[in-house]
Amino acid sequence: MTRNSRRWAIAAAAFLAAAPVLAGCGTGEDANTNKPYHPTEAVTVRQNGIDISQAFFLGPEPGSKIQAGGATPLYMSLVNSAQTPDQLVGVGVDPAVGTAKIPAPVELKTGQGVRVGTPTPTIVVEGLKQPLSGGESIRIQLQFANAGIIPVTVPVITRSREFATLAPAPGGDQSSTPSATPSASPTEGATASPSPSPSTTE
Repeated sequence: MTRNSRRWAIAAAAFLAAAPVLAGCGTGEDANTNKPYHPTEAVTVRQNGIDISQAFFLGPEPGSKIQAGGATPLYMSLVNSAQTPDQLVGVGVDPAVGTAKIPAPVELKTGQGVRVGTPTPTIVVEGLKQPLSGGESIRIQLQFANAGIIPVTVPVITRSREFATLAPAPGGDQSSTPSATPSASPTEGATASPSPSPSTTE
């Protein structure tokens, strides 16, 4: 293990041990799930020359859930305002939430922005340990080659309004709608009583 990877592993372990990583929002009239979510309103994280904004995980369609074992893609904007180029080389998430997957480093040239997730999602948290309905938040840490580790709390939003056309995690959104309560059926062997015929008036 190299010195950089050892430092990344130690810092990741300390971060994950100290912070709750999946929080559900309340339910009711004032719950976050009942309010429109606009990425431009999200908190912008600026650290070590990296600006992280408009970050969110794409959840299921309203009324559905991404079931345990499913996956959710990460969308966000990155701007490198440092004097040297950088790379996003890793994403950390608590194993109790799932497993973060980044197939290749994200190149960040000086003074240029990158939109992660479009046109095709690349960074995904898969193997979710709990279902996602939208309104939760997931604590992650972004590992940059030069800027180091930057922690971010990212909301989970539903695929509605302006987010309805965004692509889910590769392989499908893996969501399901809760099944309706089945209607009662006659007891096996019982004979249903015929309905009385309507009477007529002379």
